[in-house]
Amino acid sequence: MTQHDRLLIIDFGSQVTQLIARRLRELNVYCEIHPFNKVDDAFLRAFAPKAIIFSGGPASVFAENAPMPPAAAFTLGVPILGICYGQQVMMHCLGGLVERGHGTAEFGRAFVTPTEATSPLLDGWFQAGREQVWMSHGDHVSRLAPGFQVYGTSPNAPFAITADPSRHFYAVQFHPEVHHTPKGAKLYENFVEMAGFKGDWTMGAYRADAIAKIRAQVGKGRVICALSGGVDSSVAAILIHEAIGDQLTCVYVDHGLMRLNESEQVVSMFREHYNLPLIHADESALFLGKLEGVSDPETKRKIIGGLFIEVFEKHAKAIGGAEFLAQGTLYPDVIESVSFSGGPSVTIKSHHNVGGLPARMNMQLVEPLRELFKDEVRALGRELGLPQSFIGRHPFPGPGLAIRCPGEITAEKLDLLRRADAVYIDQIRKHGLYDEIWQAFAAILPMKTVGVMGDGRTYDYAVALRAVTSVDGMTADTYPFSHEFLGETMTRIINEVPGINRVFYDVTSKPPGTIELE
Repeated sequence: MTQHDRLLIIDFGSQVTQLIARRLRELNVYCEIHPFNKVDDAFLRAFAPKAIIFSGGPASVFAENAPMPPAAAFTLGVPILGICYGQQVMMHCLGGLVERGHGTAEFGRAFVTPTEATSPLLDGWFQAGREQVWMSHGDHVSRLAPGFQVYGTSPNAPFAITADPSRHFYAVQFHPEVHHTPKGAKLYENFVEMAGFKGDWTMGAYRADAIAKIRAQVGKGRVICALSGGVDSSVAAILIHEAIGDQLTCVYVDHGLMRLNESEQVVSMFREHYNLPLIHADESALFLGKLEGVSDPETKRKIIGGLFIEVFEKHAKAIGGAEFLAQGTLYPDVIESVSFSGGPSVTIKSHHNVGGLPARMNMQLVEPLRELFKDEVRALGRELGLPQSFIGRHPFPGPGLAIRCPGEITAEKLDLLRRADAVYIDQIRKHGLYDEIWQAFAAILPMKTVGVMGDGRTYDYAVALRAVTSVDGMTADTYPFSHEFLGETMTRIINEVPGINRVFYDVTSKPPGTIELE
């Protein structure tokens, strides 16, 4: 990406830092998120950002070992935008004062009113006299650093919007990246325009860059691609095939944790549409044997990740030796899986293709989608000409039904889950709802419940249904099915899947939950 204008987001641990990246990507601006303690002077010189954003975070600038940006960030001569903690740390480093005092915290909706000062950063703002924003701060700036002036205030943030125009430093106490700041996207648009970004990061440009990068990395080597049939691995496979042709062999691994008839559908779908080498590896006995008796979700993921590598290494040798393993790893996978040492954010869960990889690796990874969010992958798929049947598929996790079967995995539970999930998805398709939903699935719960059927007592499993809407998978809302739909679906599952006598609908958003149960 070095030939494009690049924006650096220095992460101080905010739970919504990823939304900053989403807002910028929507503006065709290429950006990367890097934790504060991995960004030093050498990194800044190598990355050569055209602008920098300091994210929010949970720390206090006056706490011991508080997260700090590198001093060189302020001397690069590029525009900087500080968000929440990012504003506070900017003031702290440049000679202002941050305090924690009674009555100055703000959490949730607030309203910012303008001062007499004006700035291009605020073009399109304050047309109605004040703007709604989303606050989440305990500390506050009580004295501006030299050179700064105030452009907006809120009841508990006297310096809600500040700037030093001569140095191109800007800072806000609220979070413009969240939906609860309705005009937040406009503020980011103004910032990148002021910074001189051309908005040249498109899927066409990404495609050309990725192909060049794949060719440079692989050379004349052979690559095997982990193909699941989902949009991520499908787009990765076609992109890599476009780059290196028959140097690529796809391997579809049936680990015994697929949905009903999934393997047959994926293999036939790929062979009908694309003329590329494809190995169908039935390794269900291997995976299910290693997972027997395992109930901890992190252990499941790591077992599956390790076994995937073993299988791929075996097939790499079978085709005469492959030096590279290609995966459809996405940016949210990386963000959720990696917690930087000593940093403020935590690992949410290990993704089997990121945090779940074993230390021993006999192949190098090729991950051409690692910098993309899910909606960007779909846009790239359209750029590559993939059929809508590929692009529009709901996400399906690499560990498959293992993480939709909390607790110990058994053949009985997997069979019940497959059939219940098939009924649920059939219902969604029959009602014309599939394309409105980001992801939908059934999960079998680690419990049995008492029921009554045909005047007799039952003691059978319960399933939970989940359906969410999302843009990029980083946040998600439950899909608002009607009671009629849920009732009809419950009746079909219980009537058509003996062994299940109770159905729940999961209404948890992300956060606080994750999309998958494990």
